[in-house]
Amino acid sequence: MRLLPGSLFGRLTLVLLTGLTATVLLSAGVQLRDRGQIHYEAIHSDLIERTVGIVQLMDALPPGERRRLLPVLGSTRTRIGLADAPLEEPSNDPRSAGAELVDRQLRERLGQDVEIRVTLAGFVMGGPMGSHPMMMMGGPGAALRNEEHAMASHFVVQVRLRDDTWVWFERRIPKELFDWPVQMLITLGILLVGVTSLSLVAVRWIVRPLDNLRRAADALGKDIHRPPLPETGPVEVAETSRAFNTMQRRIGRFVEDQARTLTAVSHDLKTPLTRLRLRADLLDDEELGEKIRRDIDDMQTMVEATLDFMRGSESCEETRPLDLRALLESLRDDANEMGERVRLRGHIERPYLGRPLALKRCIGNLLDNALRYGGEAEIAVLDSDQAVTLTVADRGPGIPPDAMDKVFEPFFRLEGSRGRDSGGTGLGLGIARNIARAHGGDLILKHRDGGGLIAQITLPR
Repeated sequence: MRLLPGSLFGRLTLVLLTGLTATVLLSAGVQLRDRGQIHYEAIHSDLIERTVGIVQLMDALPPGERRRLLPVLGSTRTRIGLADAPLEEPSNDPRSAGAELVDRQLRERLGQDVEIRVTLAGFVMGGPMGSHPMMMMGGPGAALRNEEHAMASHFVVQVRLRDDTWVWFERRIPKELFDWPVQMLITLGILLVGVTSLSLVAVRWIVRPLDNLRRAADALGKDIHRPPLPETGPVEVAETSRAFNTMQRRIGRFVEDQARTLTAVSHDLKTPLTRLRLRADLLDDEELGEKIRRDIDDMQTMVEATLDFMRGSESCEETRPLDLRALLESLRDDANEMGERVRLRGHIERPYLGRPLALKRCIGNLLDNALRYGGEAEIAVLDSDQAVTLTVADRGPGIPPDAMDKVFEPFFRLEGSRGRDSGGTGLGLGIARNIARAHGGDLILKHRDGGGLIAQITLPR
C-alpha cells in the first residue's frame, strides 16, 4: 500500500498539512496548559490570602462577633463556618500535592504551631455530591447535596484558632476551569484553515510550472513544432522554460535537416534506378533483362522502405480529429474485397486527435503482416478516457520469445515462414512502432492464446 502520494503537489501538501496540524496542536496544548496553570495559581493565591486574612480577623474578634461576620465574609465560591471540633476528613481521598502545598503556605503565614488541616476533594462530573463523606455528615458541602455540576473540585481548609475554635473554609474550583476554551479553539481553527488554504495556493503556484513543462514535453513527442513555453515567472521557472524552448528549436532544426537530406537522397537514388531500368529494357537478352528489372524493383522497394523508416515520426501531415472506427472499417473492407478474412469488433466513443494517413499506414502494416503469416486477422478496439487501444491478432506461427524485440530492428528477418521468400523488407513493424510513438503511444507484441500473435497499439488521448 502506497503511503505517500504519487504527485509532487500531493507530497508537498501532505508535508505542509502535517507540519501545520502538529504545530497548531502543540500550540493548543501549551496554551491550554498555561491557561489551566494561571487559573489554578490565581485560585490558589486567592485561597491563601483570604484564609490568612479571615483567620487573623477571627482570632482578633470575640466569639459573639465571629458568627455575625460569616455571611459577609463568604461568597458564591467560598463558604465559611465555625465548629467546636475539626470535621472528619474523607478517609478514601489521599492527601494530594496541592493540599500539601496549601498546608505549607498557610503555616508559613500563620505560624508552624497553628493546627491546619487541608483536604482537596475529587472531581464532581455531573452527579449530585451527596455521596461525599463530608456532605453526608452535614459539614461543608452539605448545602450542595442536590446541586449538579456545581464545581469540578474543592479545597476544604480547617484552622484551629487560639481559643480552640475551628474555622473551616470550602473553596470551590469552578467546573468551567476544566472545560475546553471554545473561543481559543475557534481562533486556532480559523488560523489552521487560513494558513492551510494559503499553503495549498502556494503549492499549486509552485507546481503549476512543472505541470506545464510535463505537458509540453509530452506534446513535443507528438508535434515538434508546438508553440514554445512562455518564458515568464520566477527566475528558475523562466530559465527552465528557456532551456526547454532551446532544446525544442534544436531538435526541430535537426529533424528538418534530416528531412531535407532524406528528400535529396530519395531524389538522387531514383535517377540512377530509372537509368538502370531503361538500360535493362535495351538488353537483347530478355531473361537477363527481367532479372535486372526484378533486382531494380527490390532495390527501389528497399530504398523507399528505408527512407520511410529513417523518416520516422517526422511528417508534414497535420494532426486533426479523426474517426478511428471509420478508418478501421475502410481497412477491413479493402482487405475483404481482396478476398482476405478480416473481422472488426469494438467501438470508439469520440474522435481521436491524430494523423490519419500515418495511422492508416501503421495499422495497415500490422494487418498486412497478420494476413501474410496467419491467413486471417481480427482487429479489436477498446476506448477509454485515457487512451485508445487497438489490437491486430492472427493465427500464424508466432514469434519466438527471444525475438519479440528484435523484429523491430531494421531489416531483421525470422527464419522459416517469416523469411525473405514471404515478401517484405523487414521494416514494416519498425515503421508502425515509430508512428505509434509519434502519437505518444507505443506498439508491443504478445503471444495469442491458442497460437498466433497479437500486435497491440496504445494511443493516449
